[in-house]
Amino acid sequence: MTGINSISGTSNIYGIKGYGTEENGSGITLNSGESQVISPGRKSSPAECETCKNRKYQDGSDEMVSFKSATHISPRAAASAVRSHEQEHVSNAYKDAAQNNGKVISANVSIHTSVCPECGRSYVSGGTTSTQIKYYNEENPYQQDLKSSDAMKYRGMSVNLAV
Repeated sequence: MTGINSISGTSNIYGIKGYGTEENGSGITLNSGESQVISPGRKSSPAECETCKNRKYQDGSDEMVSFKSATHISPRAAASAVRSHEQEHVSNAYKDAAQNNGKVISANVSIHTSVCPECGRSYVSGGTTSTQIKYYNEENPYQQDLKSSDAMKYRGMSVNLAV
């Protein structure tokens, strides 16, 4: 299985205006467009949440896909970014099957969600992709025996003779 997972950290290297954060007059960095109301039992509002502001995503697979290094994605864009990343894994499976005389039997993508412990906002926390590929090996003696027994089994199966 391959996929992408979120990493929550405390360092902020992404304080770029217009990329999910903005500064108000008091100098507090806010997550733009988010509620400034603090929910009961939470430390901060979604607008002032440090955890959401510093959340990063990183791929843990050995394939050549996006997010190989930890990258910040705004909470609003995380769902589409994770979906497109997982689609890269599906595309790689189909490409691998086509190059190696195989057939993709199934490809399943799961998108995971979590709730931020600081502000209570639900967010996409990652995704996993699992694929099954059937490879055909014509040199394998077992495969050759299977083909010949199938040929005998199906020979004459759809013959209609009029008497």
